[in-house]
Amino acid sequence: MPYLGSEDAVKELKRALSNPHIQADRLRYRNVIHKVIRHMTQGVDVSSVFMEMVKASATVDIVQKKLVYLYMCTYACQKPDLALLAINTLCKDCSDPNPMVRGLALRSMCNLRMPGINEYIQQPISSGLRDKASYVRRVAVLGCAKMHSQQGDVEVDGTVVNELYSLLRDPDPIVLVNCLRALEEILKGEGGVVINKPIAHHLLNRMAELDQWGQSEVLGFLLRYNPRTEEELFDILNLLDNFLKSNHTSVVMGATKLFLVLAVEFSSVQRDVLGRLKGPLLTASASESKEMCFVALCHVREILSSMPGHFSSHYKKFFSSYNDPHYIKSQKMDILCELVNDENVNNILEELRICCTDVSVQLAQTAIFAIGRIAKTYSEKCVKILSQLLEFNQEHITSAVIQTFRDLVWLRPQCITKVCPALPGCEEIIQDNEGKLALIWLLGMHGDLILNVPYILEDYVDNIKTETSPLVKIELLSALVRLFLSRPAECQDMLGRLIYYCIEEEIDMAVRDQGLFYYRLLATGVNEAKQVMNSPKSDPTLSVLVEQTNQPINTWVPDFNTLMPLCDRKHGVSLTAGSEEAVVPFASDHLVSEEINSGNSLEPADLTLQSNFTITPEVYEMSWSSTDTACECSFNWKTDMQPDILQTSLHLMNIFTIAKSKTGANPWKAYLYAKDNSGNLFLIELRLFVDAPSLEVSVKQSSKNDHVLQHFMTILRTAVSAILDLS
Repeated sequence: MPYLGSEDAVKELKRALSNPHIQADRLRYRNVIHKVIRHMTQGVDVSSVFMEMVKASATVDIVQKKLVYLYMCTYACQKPDLALLAINTLCKDCSDPNPMVRGLALRSMCNLRMPGINEYIQQPISSGLRDKASYVRRVAVLGCAKMHSQQGDVEVDGTVVNELYSLLRDPDPIVLVNCLRALEEILKGEGGVVINKPIAHHLLNRMAELDQWGQSEVLGFLLRYNPRTEEELFDILNLLDNFLKSNHTSVVMGATKLFLVLAVEFSSVQRDVLGRLKGPLLTASASESKEMCFVALCHVREILSSMPGHFSSHYKKFFSSYNDPHYIKSQKMDILCELVNDENVNNILEELRICCTDVSVQLAQTAIFAIGRIAKTYSEKCVKILSQLLEFNQEHITSAVIQTFRDLVWLRPQCITKVCPALPGCEEIIQDNEGKLALIWLLGMHGDLILNVPYILEDYVDNIKTETSPLVKIELLSALVRLFLSRPAECQDMLGRLIYYCIEEEIDMAVRDQGLFYYRLLATGVNEAKQVMNSPKSDPTLSVLVEQTNQPINTWVPDFNTLMPLCDRKHGVSLTAGSEEAVVPFASDHLVSEEINSGNSLEPADLTLQSNFTITPEVYEMSWSSTDTACECSFNWKTDMQPDILQTSLHLMNIFTIAKSKTGANPWKAYLYAKDNSGNLFLIELRLFVDAPSLEVSVKQSSKNDHVLQHFMTILRTAVSAILDLS
């Protein structure tokens, strides 16, 4: 027996279809056709039996016809000449006494994607629109849209449009809905189907006959009708009232949006409708379907922007379940922050506190930031919980808590005395740049309240050469200058060392300029420096801008029951704000000439490396083990040169470090990564041997592209050569 998908198997099927003995046995013949369809659905090319399948369509067996028509619709575009042979059979079936055969033939003819098919299907469609059987009319109506789409940019046929408008009065409800769909497709260049008063009233009167999906579609089309009088408006609202009680969520949401649009001038009616929507939304938010749950939660959040506390009595419905995915838990946390009041604040904070220790780093930080939002109102309780979280000594938890403290003390200065005692010791745990920035700002701004602040900042000054973030260096400068003005004896020495490093050794121009600025500022005198540096330590008035104001309902009504509530604009802005891509210069002149002399000529081009790309250690390890080394090279190293300086240089070029050996290890190793704007991932291993000073570099590439790899290696050589030249 030939194996599935082989050429011998297809040839055997072709022989079986041509065998007169098998053709005489209806059951055996149908089984062979079944095998052809099974091969087709599994991706096997069975187009070679097209002629035999066309012959098989001449049968009274409707099951066999369905199978053959499915085959022809699939391969008609590959065999257009042979497909024309089936047109006669299809046209004949369009006149069959059986309405199922007529509808099947017409649907199959409209699905034949082949040139010149429109001239064959115009007459069958025209006859189908007037057919006595509703099934045939349904197919013919949709066939009008298919015929129009195949014609391309051809002028709309007014006769077809008028015929479809007249079929809106068809007694079959599915024909009515199909007419709306077809007209919308045909008239999309003119704004879609027009809903006037007679059509709108007719659709409203027929709503009860439609199924749930049809009702959802009709409710969407009725949004285009604007009642002329207030009396007509309330008559329509009365007709829609029953659909707010539907068991189908899409019908309830569609009816609610129509209510909100029609009652745009009646805010009390809008609020009453949203009050009735509370039950369906709570039911949908507890649905087993995670997609349905997410959509419901997004609409709840939209409603809360205009009606804060609308769901306060049901706040426990938004507690997270253990099996909720991350995106649903995040939505529930956002909603809980909007529902906090004096009665439920303890329960909500306890729920968020549990989420702060979740195994997911992102989810834990989201919960901490949510507590920070609540702290603007209930600061004492929230600060106590946040301080307790620091006892876990987890990097991601500590970083998020310190960032929350920074934002909180700026808006609520009364929290400073409770926040400052929790800061010492955090510097040993925090490793990410955002956490360092927040901690250094707090220490510099409120250092007069913490006894050992100079010693904490001195650790950062001592390790300034290994710091890779220019923002951290600038923040450290500002904090130390500010602390020097209040505690000069303890800070004078380390401030001098820091400013000297920034001016004389730092390669980042922004940090160097900041160091020069503070040097010249202090040179003018202490009193003048205090006038510049003694800025306000908090600004409670900013809470007016931060706190959410109630939006009018009409601001988000156009987006209701669409995909827009699913797009978190707040998070979208934060994501796009940090998505700048850094363009790295191709190479310096001496390196280009070096490449040319070695026989590898390069075109003068730019390679763009992404500045916001991150990768987890697990993914890095998996990618490293599954990728072959693409390039290796070595450099003569200098014994007095610290490898951390090379890391800083590479970081400025958007080549980031994910792991490294301790200082003094032999050999010293570091693993780095980078990604360009076309999706190429580069994995780098640096090996520094102290005994015979040399730096070995191994590079792995996710996709084999020698041209891009050559550009990337030039960037590496640029960084290494620049460091060696500076030394």
